[in-house]
Amino acid sequence: MKIRKWLLITGTLAPLTVHAQDIQAPFASIPQIAVTGRGEVKVSPDRATIQISVQTRGATAAGAAAENANKQQAVLSALRALGLGNDQLSTINYNVYPEQRYEQGKEPVIVAYNVTNTILAEVRKLTQVGPVIDAALSHGANMITSLQFYASNTEAARRTAIATAIEKARADADAAAKAARGTLGTLLEISIGSYSPPPPRPMMMMAKQAQADTPINPGEETLAVEVSTRWRFIPGQ
Repeated sequence: MKIRKWLLITGTLAPLTVHAQDIQAPFASIPQIAVTGRGEVKVSPDRATIQISVQTRGATAAGAAAENANKQQAVLSALRALGLGNDQLSTINYNVYPEQRYEQGKEPVIVAYNVTNTILAEVRKLTQVGPVIDAALSHGANMITSLQFYASNTEAARRTAIATAIEKARADADAAAKAARGTLGTLLEISIGSYSPPPPRPMMMMAKQAQADTPINPGEETLAVEVSTRWRFIPGQ
C-alpha cells in the first residue's frame, strides 16, 4: 500500500511541473513589440494659496512686534469676514531682526527692529483670490510674497490621460508592426507609470499700489501620464 501511494503522488505532481514549463517557455519566444505612450490633459486650477505678510519697523523689538500684531489681527479679521475659516489660515513664518548701522572702526549700532509675520491663506474659490488680496492689503498687509494655483481633484483627468496614452501606444505599435511587414496581435502587458499631480503654478506678486480690484487669471495646467505596453507581433508570411 505504501508503494502505491507514493506512485500516485508522483504521478499527480509530474504533469503540473511540465505544465508550468509549457506556460513560461512559449511566452518568452513570442515575437513582441514594446511601446511607451504618453497622454496629456489640460486641467483648470480651482484653488489657490496666498502668502500674506505684515512687516513693521520700530525703535524697539517690543514696539515693532505690538504694531505688527495689531495689523496682522486686522488682516485676519478681514479675511474671516470674506468667509475663510481658521482651517484656511495658518502662520508660516514669524521673524524679528535688528537693523544695524555700520561705521568703520566702530561697533555696529542697532537703529531699529523689523518684524515680519507671514500667514498662508488657502482659497477654495478662485473668485475670492482678488478680494482676499485686496482685503489683506487694505487692512495692514504690505507684502504678497507668493500666489500659487492648483487643481484639487485630478482623478478624472488622470484616467483620461491614461486612455489617451494607451491609444497612442497602440497606434505606434500598429505602425511598427506594419513597417515590419506583419500585424499587431493582442496586448500582452501594460504598466502605468508613476503619477503626480501638476505642481502648484506660482505667480509672484508685490504689494498693490493702485486701488482697482486685483485681476486674477489662473490659466491651465498640464497633467501627463506615461504607460508602457507590450504587444504580440504576428510576422507576415
